[in-house]
Amino acid sequence: MSGDSLTHLDDQGRARMVDVTDKATTQRTATAQARLRMQPQTQAMIRDQRHPKGDVLATARIAGIQAAKKTWDLIPLCHPLMLTGVTVTIEEEGETALRILATCKLKGTTGVEMEALTAASVTALTLYDMCKAVDRGMVIEEVCLLEKEGGRSGHYVRP
Repeated sequence: MSGDSLTHLDDQGRARMVDVTDKATTQRTATAQARLRMQPQTQAMIRDQRHPKGDVLATARIAGIQAAKKTWDLIPLCHPLMLTGVTVTIEEEGETALRILATCKLKGTTGVEMEALTAASVTALTLYDMCKAVDRGMVIEEVCLLEKEGGRSGHYVRP
């Protein structure tokens, strides 16, 4: 953990929205991931587009992008942001996992880590929702920030 204080608390420990009025506008980018583990037959059904609900990967990507744009509505102290780019990719990892990567970008006064994390999470949740009828044992795991650039704290890459 860095030596910084918790920015969403005032000096008396009360929750507050961080004032970013005087912060410099910079290019900011964040990439997060989520992993969805499933049965091999579930992954094959998704890959081969044999799901009765259609192209579940396309639906999940759209859900992730939409979620990034609505993060401020979901997380109480997040700022509404004018995202300039959101990318969600879903790749196979072996026969029993999908890795979701979400990248969010903007020029602004606050970071986009929460937007990237929300996009990755909602993409995984959408895949779970669409496939739960055939595989209730799916597990969403390893939701984490992989990298962020811009702002006062600079560049971070997950070790």
